Amino acid sequence: MGVRIAVSGKGGTGKTTLAGLMIVSLIRQGKKPVLAIDADANATLHEALGVTPAGSIGELREDTRRNIAAIPTGIPKETFIEYRVQEAVTEGEGFDLLVMGRPEGSGCYCYVNSVLRKYVDVLADNYPYVIMDNEAGLEHLSRRTSKGADTLLVCSDPTIRGILTASRVRDLAREEDMNVGKIYLVIGRLPAGTKPDSLNPVLIEAMKEQDLALIGVVPYDEQIAELDITGGSFFDLPADSLALEAAANIIKEVS
Repeated sequence: MGVRIAVSGKGGTGKTTLAGLMIVSLIRQGKKPVLAIDADANATLHEALGVTPAGSIGELREDTRRNIAAIPTGIPKETFIEYRVQEAVTEGEGFDLLVMGRPEGSGCYCYVNSVLRKYVDVLADNYPYVIMDNEAGLEHLSRRTSKGADTLLVCSDPTIRGILTASRVRDLAREEDMNVGKIYLVIGRLPAGTKPDSLNPVLIEAMKEQDLALIGVVPYDEQIAELDITGGSFFDLPADSLALEAAANIIKEVS
């Protein structure tokens, strides 16, 4: 099994940005192929990577549940679902993208979800690196992949409220036994040149009080803001991007 890194945090803290930056950094380092999993219901990771999703696991799950009786005779249900998972994979340059999509609707999804978990894990085992961009909640880690993640990066903005929210995400992961390994804090949206030891002393004290391990900071990058406006991908970032360098340093620490 390769290295699995999950990224979480409340909206607006830069979790999708961090996931996208890590994927680009890995590919530029020759550490490919990377499996990118967008597990946020509001899926936007594909935009950062400059690809159009082939489909989503949510659509596959809904369609299979409604039409499970129509699976061709002679094809085992699990084999059919595995084939459909492969169809949902979007191929990029040096990476593949799997979009989880919308949560379950009404009705029973137990069988389909069980098979999907199995084959998402089988798929992920074929990649040296897996980067998962998640919702603020963590229940999807156990619901959609049984093997969890080696590392959970919890993103926060440089505020006390953000630090407290990050600690609650950390506590939830531990209390619910979400099958994650080490848990670290990442603070984003900081002025260029900000180092972990030059953060506001109030924030440093809050991290100590909450027992949060800071693994890195990601500076605000005007080049990323420009790409967001123009619709460009993170692969258009120059090699000297400060945000890209920060993501590369974080990967070095966790892998």
